[in-house]
Amino acid sequence: MSLQGITERLQAAERANGRKIGSTKLIAVSKVQPNERVHAVLSEGHRVFGENRVQEALGKWPAFKEAFDGVELHLIGPLQSNKTRQAMELFDAIHSVDRPKLSTSIARIAQDLGRCPEIFIQVNTGLEPQKAGILPQEADAFVKDCRALDLPLKGVMCIPPAEEDPTHHFALLAKIAENNGLSGLSMGMSGDFELAVAHGATHIRVGSAIFGDRVSGGGQ
Repeated sequence: MSLQGITERLQAAERANGRKIGSTKLIAVSKVQPNERVHAVLSEGHRVFGENRVQEALGKWPAFKEAFDGVELHLIGPLQSNKTRQAMELFDAIHSVDRPKLSTSIARIAQDLGRCPEIFIQVNTGLEPQKAGILPQEADAFVKDCRALDLPLKGVMCIPPAEEDPTHHFALLAKIAENNGLSGLSMGMSGDFELAVAHGATHIRVGSAIFGDRVSGGGQ
């Protein structure tokens, strides 16, 4: 597969589900990818990328942002509290806000910086103990807390259990967003993004299908 191939599949999924072409943002997940592969995708004109780790992104993206106009960077992996300021200075959106301590820290740092990335709340739709994310039954209350902190809340995000049909998880996330008047739905990866589009995804996260197999690390 390639950037062009994924873009064509995405547009076909939008068309099939009565969605406006281009209404779903394709986040090219560049974690653990060699710089030359990232450079090649940038050279094709793509500008929206996702990283899992703040430290890795800091070593890669300042130079790319200087070389290419209009880069939009999304943090899609867990955010440690001690990396919050660095993340907020580098990223345009954070998809993994999942606890009060983190949301409070983001709000405080936003006051210092005078700006804040777009915020997505990560929801642990599969109730997996090893996975980050607020529990579904706690999501409404957490949304209210984040709004009380005046955070620029864009939407919600989930990563369904790898061994399960993601349909239920996408539908649950969409319901949480609808109940809270949120427009952003960050869901869907290489193997299931067409289904995510059918359930209203506004942001999908595709890595190896665009860049090729990673040098190390798991699939996305």
